[in-house]
Amino acid sequence: MTTATMDRVRWGISDTLVLIGRQLMRVRRHPGELVGALVFPALMVVMFGYIFGSAIKVPGGGNYREYLMPGLFAMTALTSVMATSVLTATDAARGVMDRFRSMPVVRSAVPIAQAGFDITGGIIATTIMATLALVVGWSPHRGPAMTAAGFGLIMLMRCALSWAGIYLGLVVKNEETADQLVPLIFPISMTSNSFVPTDNMPVWLRVISDWNPISALVAALRELFGNPGAPTASAAWPEAHPIMVTLGWSALLFAVFVPLSVRTYRLKNR
Repeated sequence: MTTATMDRVRWGISDTLVLIGRQLMRVRRHPGELVGALVFPALMVVMFGYIFGSAIKVPGGGNYREYLMPGLFAMTALTSVMATSVLTATDAARGVMDRFRSMPVVRSAVPIAQAGFDITGGIIATTIMATLALVVGWSPHRGPAMTAAGFGLIMLMRCALSWAGIYLGLVVKNEETADQLVPLIFPISMTSNSFVPTDNMPVWLRVISDWNPISALVAALRELFGNPGAPTASAAWPEAHPIMVTLGWSALLFAVFVPLSVRTYRLKNR
């Protein structure tokens, strides 16, 4: 690696850290956003755990809250699409990104910082959710290494999904449009195995659920955490190999949306 390349890498890392710091400072000036982001995972644990918990039978028996928590962890990963799309669209609509283009900032640092900021928030939200989950009766059963692998998989998928959100935020015209697209994300979670078993779904819907990336992540988490509902050998192929499928979906999302996002940012309003 040449000296010029190394200098550019250091420059890019420095710009990325400064831009992440800018987003953190923005949250300090608007604490309501932080409160909402932190309350959401708490509400999900309480609402789904206690409202659904008394009505749904877990396949093979077991505690519903233990069955549920991998689905809620996956749902927090999916919210990165919504969060980053709205945040990116807001910066683009208000001219913030135009100002960055006029400054000596490495172009790729801007979308990378958006993803980095989302991961920071995701770690905090997941930590809160995991703490509350322990309080209401969830626990991992396969040791620290498997537990760490499970949370690492959550963060990997969240990061990959955040790039899809960044691209979406760059191609829509304003934050209002991005905000209106938010409800379209929920069917992805609701047609997965996050909250209810898929055995009784219509065949066509079960096929969609089996190949849903969120279903793969949920199944992988149930396997890594040792929670009820872990996939069996008779499950559909994506759910029988959930860790591999989740890694594959993450790699595909990175391969598609990282170059698309960086290219769109560089060309936007040129």
